[in-house]
Amino acid sequence: MAGSIKLSIKIYMNILNKTVLLNIPKVHDERGSLAVIEKDVVPFEIKRVYYLYDVPSDSFRGGHAHKEQESVVIALSGSFEVVVDDGHTRKRIMLNKPTQGLYIPTYIWREIDNFSSGAVCLVLASTTYNEDEYLRDYEEFKNQLSG
Repeated sequence: MAGSIKLSIKIYMNILNKTVLLNIPKVHDERGSLAVIEKDVVPFEIKRVYYLYDVPSDSFRGGHAHKEQESVVIALSGSFEVVVDDGHTRKRIMLNKPTQGLYIPTYIWREIDNFSSGAVCLVLASTTYNEDEYLRDYEEFKNQLSG
């Protein structure tokens, strides 16, 4: 029994470790900078793109996990923090560069908060919208992980 508990914890730790920062290639000259997302920059085929803006600094977004959707979160402008949680460990990551994206695999709880004034949060998603694949209750999320 103790061996299976250690194995389960190791699996969950590996899942959270798959939440990584991706570098987005950029081109810069005297006219400004251009960031390019193509080829293998994102580890999935992009099916949906959406963005958050005009979020009050004392608000938060997210508060869910996905069963099927993988995501990349990018701070196009300003800054915000993303909290990722695998049911055992929470990690807070500051995003403030348009050339850096946070890859979030499936079954990772996410919350986005501490939006700066004028922040724009771009999300690249591997699926189209499907409410049935969202986990919006944290306890249900944790139960699915242990089930």
